[in-house]
Amino acid sequence: MGEPVEATEAEVLERGRYRARASRAADDVRAAQALRRQAFYGAADGGLDRDRFDRKCLHVLVEEAASGRLVACYRLLFLGSGAEIGQSYAAQFYDLARLMAWPGRMVEMGRFCLAPGAHDPEILRTAWAMMTRLVDRERVQMLFGCSSFAGTDPRAHLPGLAVLRDRFVGPVKWRPGVGAPDVFGFERIGAVTPRLRAVPPLLRTYLAMGGWVSDHAVIDRALGTLHVFTGLEVAAVPEARARALRALAHKTR
Repeated sequence: MGEPVEATEAEVLERGRYRARASRAADDVRAAQALRRQAFYGAADGGLDRDRFDRKCLHVLVEEAASGRLVACYRLLFLGSGAEIGQSYAAQFYDLARLMAWPGRMVEMGRFCLAPGAHDPEILRTAWAMMTRLVDRERVQMLFGCSSFAGTDPRAHLPGLAVLRDRFVGPVKWRPGVGAPDVFGFERIGAVTPRLRAVPPLLRTYLAMGGWVSDHAVIDRALGTLHVFTGLEVAAVPEARARALRALAHKTR
């Protein structure tokens, strides 16, 4: 498996009020796990959200520059090619056999979350700027992951799912098959008025950059979410968007 890049001082990105750091240090991983526990389970009990993938990943922490307060985090699992995709988190839920033929480097972005009350759009921009820096450094050709809707009832998200069905289902060549026992196929959506604003912000960002999704959602009762596989081919990112992201990613402090 392609090893995550090592965290050094070069993996610090500062943008106004916020700073993003890439790290594998134990204290930083624990801080990310604590924020994930709070964000995903609503539990500020000192517990941690952790699994076997954490030790394989590079963790990105977005903090308030002045106070050091953690406001967002995510983790990255770097893969040498699609032949290694069976070792990803997403492979637990989707049949990714078609993507095993992907020839280039890949990275799985997972466990993205925001601290309660952290709604400043600059947080997401800072997170994506760091992602862009690392993607460029590692010459990644595809990003992928599981993009979540809150809750496990598909009926609460039909307008957003209808947008995905109508406009963003991925190409058959790479499209994931069903790999989980509890899924909601898009053919079950029915006659619903699509509404892009009903799609979660992180997933909307993927889609605006040329991303695509699976043709079904997985109902993940353990995490309390409904998620879709999301793929983003780096070569498909619109040139203007790519230039803007790289301008943020490679700006010196």
